[in-house]
Amino acid sequence: MPVPEAPVHKAAPGEATPEAAAPATAQGLKTPHHVPLVEVTRDGLVESIHYGSLIALHKDGGTAVEAGEPDAPMYPRSSLKPLQAVALLKAGLDLPQNLLALTAASHSGAPMHRDGAAEILKLHGLTEAALGNSTDLPYGVKEREDWLRAGNGPTQVAQNCSGKHASMTAVCVINGWPVERYLHPEHPLQVLVRDTITDLTGEEAAAVSTDGCGTPLFAHTLHGMARAYGRLAAADENTDEGKVAHAMRRFPEMVAGEGRDITALMRAVPGLLAKDGFEGLQLVGLPDGTGVAVKISDGGDRARMPITVEVLRRLGVDGGSLDTLQSPPVLGGGLPVGELRAAQIFSN
Repeated sequence: MPVPEAPVHKAAPGEATPEAAAPATAQGLKTPHHVPLVEVTRDGLVESIHYGSLIALHKDGGTAVEAGEPDAPMYPRSSLKPLQAVALLKAGLDLPQNLLALTAASHSGAPMHRDGAAEILKLHGLTEAALGNSTDLPYGVKEREDWLRAGNGPTQVAQNCSGKHASMTAVCVINGWPVERYLHPEHPLQVLVRDTITDLTGEEAAAVSTDGCGTPLFAHTLHGMARAYGRLAAADENTDEGKVAHAMRRFPEMVAGEGRDITALMRAVPGLLAKDGFEGLQLVGLPDGTGVAVKISDGGDRARMPITVEVLRRLGVDGGSLDTLQSPPVLGGGLPVGELRAAQIFSN
């Protein structure tokens, strides 16, 4: 894919920056028809239900598992990061595998993550001042506590998307593009990202917004995202898609962090590619080209893994390797009294 050379608009004094301007929105899109996916039980009674949609696609495009409305547009949030990383490689990014994995990460903010983002910047003659992402505390609980205990506050490097943003600014240096406006939707970098995501998902974006970290955010379907992850997971290691997938699988702790379920999932199943996203997104790619996409409609993070494990079992993934990924039990007085499980309507 050729690297675009789109002109970059420079704001006049007093003009609102495009990053702050209202993005294109999805007008008139109907509410998706989600279905029960995960039940929360307490002493045999179903106490809560998480609704959502999902799909698992074979490499040939055939549907293996489906529930809800997987063809409804939604925002994939951070599950887009591996696809964004592919675009950065197409634009000339060249990093060690651990730092490439960090480029596709929603990291916990551990020292290895913060140091990695700083290293990407340093390798390209940049400092933290080049970053355009939002400031935040480390995402991981322990990492946040350690950070605050040391007297630190929110920073851009500590924010969970700093690896992606550091690599985006690096690509601007590599190509001679303006660094200071790399988040503009019409910046040549973001045009390449959009086109790469369109190619990998096989569908045009249904809407465009802005993600929490400030990058342009494209709406796609679970169908398209499952297709993309299957392509990444099955790609030859020498392709841009394969390089991203291989780096993530080799360094899963850089993609998330110690104690995170994404890290545990990739360690448990050889060859599996996984990435989560805010608002209840879970994406998985298997080495045979199967792709899985899950959306929990209420954004509940606790429901992602139980239903994902159930789908993987249906796909024939080794059950023993998945046993360690079961959700923590529902407690009553400190003792297990219930569980999160695949909803009966889905299990039957």
